Amino acid sequence: MNRPIDFSIEDVQNLPDVRQIAIDKVGIKAIRHPVKVQDKAGNAQHTVAMFNMYVHLPQHFKGTHMSRFIEILNGNEREISVENFKVILHEMATRLEAKSGHIEMTFPYFINKSAPVSGVKSLLDYEVTFLGEVNNGQYEIKVKVLIPVTSLCPCSKKISAYGAHNQRSHVTVTVALNEFMWVEDIITMVEAQASSELYGLLKRPDEKYVTERAYDNPKFVEDMVRDIAAAFNNEVRIKNYIVECENFESIHNHSAYACISSEKL
Repeated sequence: MNRPIDFSIEDVQNLPDVRQIAIDKVGIKAIRHPVKVQDKAGNAQHTVAMFNMYVHLPQHFKGTHMSRFIEILNGNEREISVENFKVILHEMATRLEAKSGHIEMTFPYFINKSAPVSGVKSLLDYEVTFLGEVNNGQYEIKVKVLIPVTSLCPCSKKISAYGAHNQRSHVTVTVALNEFMWVEDIITMVEAQASSELYGLLKRPDEKYVTERAYDNPKFVEDMVRDIAAAFNNEVRIKNYIVECENFESIHNHSAYACISSEKL
């Protein structure tokens, strides 16, 4: 039996705080929630996202209302997209009476890829994060994508009598957009700059193609981030970006890393 709510219980979060120190971000972290994401093919991908939700807390408040974050998620079971992601962000800032708010939504995103020779199809997953921020009524939405690729070392190819070492690399791009851009388009731009892209399933002719493609297209980690940055500079839909690449070296017990960030004018 549901008992009536006792509104006489003291709301401790609303008590004043005497330390006079504001908190930049306070909220909930690492909560899973089912979402639907529209892909470029017109399908709705049903997946589970990990949410981080924060708001600014003024110096005169002791605490924020943690339960309201959960209520906002549970009240938004509609399809998640960049457009209504902004609606959720606005609702969070409004209900928690905050001048600024921040939401991170991370989820696996699947693309059905065709192998380069046989054409056999298989799913490959990418980690996608929507980053939303509202500050005094001004909104900014960024898209972050982790894209696994292959890189082949130009130095190894140059100095070796035969063969060259290669490895899987993780390219992570964070982009702010001037206009809508499909996640698939961002991924395609990045994969085009790798020694070779990855596939979930390869037949022997495909494996031959991918191996030789990487050998003919060697890239240092520095080459990778520069080539991706150059492609992003020529894309009018991209406002600014961060490009990171980590090579999980196959002949060293460390990774190679490079990063470029740019504010496009």
